[in-house]
Amino acid sequence: MNGPTGPDSVFDSTAWEQVDWRAHEERVRRLRCRIFKAVKDGDLATARNLQRLMLRSWSNTLISVRQVTQRNTGRRTAGVDGQVALTSQARAEVAVQVHATRNSWRPLAVRRVWIPKASDKTKMRPLGIPVIMDRCHQARVRNALEPEWEARFEPRSYGFRPGRGCHDAIGSLFQTLCGKSKRVWILDADLAGAFDNIDHDHLLKTIGDFPARRMIASWLKAGIFEAGKGFAPTEAGTPQGSLCAAEHNEPYEQCRVMRSAGLLALVTAMLALEHCA
Repeated sequence: MNGPTGPDSVFDSTAWEQVDWRAHEERVRRLRCRIFKAVKDGDLATARNLQRLMLRSWSNTLISVRQVTQRNTGRRTAGVDGQVALTSQARAEVAVQVHATRNSWRPLAVRRVWIPKASDKTKMRPLGIPVIMDRCHQARVRNALEPEWEARFEPRSYGFRPGRGCHDAIGSLFQTLCGKSKRVWILDADLAGAFDNIDHDHLLKTIGDFPARRMIASWLKAGIFEAGKGFAPTEAGTPQGSLCAAEHNEPYEQCRVMRSAGLLALVTAMLALEHCA
């Protein structure tokens, strides 16, 4: 669980290609299930201990780095440092670096780019692209935080949740409306500037004493770099596009681009859950 250590322990391209991914995925899955069960049972102390175990797990690091650098569609997109990891050697080096800095990493500013809105190609929306190391750390932290909040979310919320999507929401609506339901209308709503106006202090208060709370706070304050405009601090909100943004707004499914990612996303969903309760 603790990763390669000592002068004789080498993790290189060969080691990366020989990783037993099924075994590591199973370890992470079991630990996520234990966190979920502890929260469901109301045993927050046990949940926090299991989250700490997840955060220092070598299996979690490997799975997170693989997801970010090998599976995600944005793996070829660099942040402000221009770095990507597209080879086995590069991925192995990132995994070692991520694991070595799991308690000391200092987030870098996200790179802001503008892309057309899916609903209206004539309009643009901002997308924040973190550096590869931040994305890996966010994926790592997500595996510790997500099971806790999956245990708390409403059963009929579907946006930005693992194993759920819009077709599940459609199915739920069909089951509700096809019978003798007295409901004769559906509310279709969007939150203007939802990601831009998230209160950092309230968000961190919602997280409570989560073990990686300081790292999440650092991501929130990391700032934004935009070509031609330079650096701008972030006093509120979270950048759309980071692994951690969609889950703050989980009931509303605002950013489909982050559907396969996930952490500042996870944290927004918690706020939405609180406001919609």
